[in-house]
Amino acid sequence: MTSYLAFIPARGGSKGLPGKNLRVFAGKPLISWSIEQALAAPEIDRVLVSTDDTEIAEVARACGADVPFLRPENLASDTSTTESAMQHALVHLEKQNSLPDVIILLQPTSPVRSASSISRAIHEFESTEADSLISVCESHVFIWKNPKNPQASYDVSNRPRRQDIPEDDRIFLENGSIYMTKTDLFQRHNNRLVGKIHMFEMGNLESREIDDAGDFAATEALMACMTSET
Repeated sequence: MTSYLAFIPARGGSKGLPGKNLRVFAGKPLISWSIEQALAAPEIDRVLVSTDDTEIAEVARACGADVPFLRPENLASDTSTTESAMQHALVHLEKQNSLPDVIILLQPTSPVRSASSISRAIHEFESTEADSLISVCESHVFIWKNPKNPQASYDVSNRPRRQDIPEDDRIFLENGSIYMTKTDLFQRHNNRLVGKIHMFEMGNLESREIDDAGDFAATEALMACMTSET
């Protein structure tokens, strides 16, 4: 049976939104949402938080996550990659003979995702026999680039109606919520997206991602509205 590890990275430093992982979001620390969602997905065997911050570690443990180590300072800087933190965790787990078959990256900046979406992503990962998975949401915007020499993502002489865009030309945005990778492939390639990649579609509301104070306030207001409607 395939084993799944939910990996939640949460360093203490953040330039975009200082202290964001412990900032109270809709009544509880931001990081607690991702931990609780992972714990509620029955397919996940273990939830591990990687942090360099003792306070984040205490909160994560209180929420039910494992925090078996503190991430070293050189892997928790503004220039450190998430992949480096994942590799560090896998080295620790390998020494404990507890490597998972699949590592699932859940970023705490996506607090609106549901446990059911995590489960659905796992089922699609298995049914499509994918090597890695990325969560996306469909975009209905028309993309432009290069202001000095404007270029559109569509034929400006024949502007399409959104509902007439062919299936193969639909545009999706990476929403940063769920990534899945077979552990052995991740270790070899040091990349969360390798081999056969599956795109897992999520709705726009669930795809909210927090990068700054404006995102935080808007997403918290959205969460309040969603909660009041249930």
